Amino acid sequence: MTLNFLLIVAAIVVIIFMLKQAGQISPQAAVAHLKSGALVIDVRSPGEFSSGHLPVAINIPLDVIETILPDRVKDKNQVLLLHCQSGMRSGLAKSKLKNMGYPNVFNLGSLARARKIAGQTGGN
Repeated sequence: MTLNFLLIVAAIVVIIFMLKQAGQISPQAAVAHLKSGALVIDVRSPGEFSSGHLPVAINIPLDVIETILPDRVKDKNQVLLLHCQSGMRSGLAKSKLKNMGYPNVFNLGSLARARKIAGQTGGN
């Protein structure tokens, strides 16, 4: 019984990890977009942002992204790379922005993942 339980728990962990990763842009594609001038948006709160962020990122919190982004980004075709602490809020922000007509919106995922990817471009 214990082995079966451990196998079930392990399977659940793998499924959760795969689902979380499914909505995120690949590191290779993100690096290419960064090198081509993509805008990095940190959708965490201002307090989280001030406690540490990517130098290339601007802060537009999830709860105000629908009202602030149109003023900050006039070109709806601009490539936008979103991230947050875990990748969940940036996934929600991606959906909101896609619904607003921004076709080139991608989820970088967590801050740690975004740092790793930005580090590949020298934009750490």
